[in-house]
Amino acid sequence: MNLSFKGIFAPLTTPFEGNNISTEKFRENILKYNNFDLSGYVILGSTGESIYLTDEESEKLLLTAIETASSGKKIIVGTARESTKVTLEFTNRMAALGPDAALIRTPSYFKNCLNRTALKNHFLTIADHSKLPIIVYNIPQNTGISVDQQLILELSKHPNIIGIKDSSGNLSFLGEVITDLDSNFNFLLGAGSILFPGLIYGASGGIITLSDIVPDLCIKLYNLSMERKLDEARSLQLDLVPLNQVVTKTLGVPAAKYALDLLGYYGGPCRLPLLPLDEKDKNTIEDILNKLNVLIPIK
Repeated sequence: MNLSFKGIFAPLTTPFEGNNISTEKFRENILKYNNFDLSGYVILGSTGESIYLTDEESEKLLLTAIETASSGKKIIVGTARESTKVTLEFTNRMAALGPDAALIRTPSYFKNCLNRTALKNHFLTIADHSKLPIIVYNIPQNTGISVDQQLILELSKHPNIIGIKDSSGNLSFLGEVITDLDSNFNFLLGAGSILFPGLIYGASGGIITLSDIVPDLCIKLYNLSMERKLDEARSLQLDLVPLNQVVTKTLGVPAAKYALDLLGYYGGPCRLPLLPLDEKDKNTIEDILNKLNVLIPIK
């Protein structure tokens, strides 16, 4: 198995029709994404509303992705649960379907007890027995739990922990650890607003919601950064900041799905308790996409 995860990975949304998942719409979206030079897809991530899905729904979505993704695209599957035992069981259940890696966020419910020692034991226990290589998922704005510098350096020494997705948006965290991480350890950025500087610092790539909406621009930004075309990369990064702001920080997944509807993908509704956008917020999304020149004018 190739344990190198470089480039741009799209964390796919989950299509719903009514209150049911639609594997057909999911397949149609993936077939469109296959036309782009994405490195792969993340199934059952935050953008995929994974915490609102049943295990059976999750399995159907992963199977659909594996069957539909074009050759060479890696599949990363989110498998986190609150307990170590259930996370490991679900990870190995998903492993049987054939993805390339498991993305596992920090547990968070008993925050006061989840110190560095508890988190280290959680991830090492899973890594010892997981049938998939593990990517640690750090998303403190959602979980209230942070993976700190010392913890990730300790976890990175385990042969079955191959990377981190850091969605903290804290560029200094990357700067503090990157020189001490093994060159084979994959540091994947989860914050689209710092993709350019993060890549310059030495990140492997990104798992960013922006790549669901404007995959071509995210791939272009990655390539410009790798080619050290710094002025062009900086300009494109700044152009993408407003879109990233609304689909990750202010309006979230409903905004990402509405943008997909506007761009010819299937976004559709979110699952409750997430609500659809109001007209004002829809207009905000349309204005941002217009400024990026990605909307096709209606004739």
